Amino acid sequence: MIPNAKYAHTNVIARDWRALSHFYQRVFGCLPVPPERDYAGPDLDAGTGVPGSAVKGVHLCLPGQGPNGPTLEIYSYSITADPVRPEVNRPGFAHIAFVVPDVRTAQQEVINEGGGTIGDIVTLETTTGARVTWCYVRDPEGNIIELQSWS
Repeated sequence: MIPNAKYAHTNVIARDWRALSHFYQRVFGCLPVPPERDYAGPDLDAGTGVPGSAVKGVHLCLPGQGPNGPTLEIYSYSITADPVRPEVNRPGFAHIAFVVPDVRTAQQEVINEGGGTIGDIVTLETTTGARVTWCYVRDPEGNIIELQSWS
């Protein structure tokens, strides 16, 4: 075990970091954590293994986490690899989840803001007896988001 480890952020690489960050701000109420990031140079090259690239973006405070909580880091690289469309069953990081008051309303808001749907809205009973209504949606760049409401 690593002593005193603390979760810091999740990174999303976007084709257009400004547009994607505005989506998360409008739909989920995420707030920017200044300053905007703008990195380039030998240390970035060495750390990322992507020579000659520059990175720009922003950290967003996640709703319900407070100003010192973990963030959603949305960056764009000046040099990008070919994208692989995220899928719910592809090994690796699959989705980010938000608890919302009403899944159907939140799903419609995602669609209104340029996102899309995956599957249907369903309600399941967990092994503890709690009920969760949830669905998967995609943000405007195709990243998967789970929307969930507990009762």
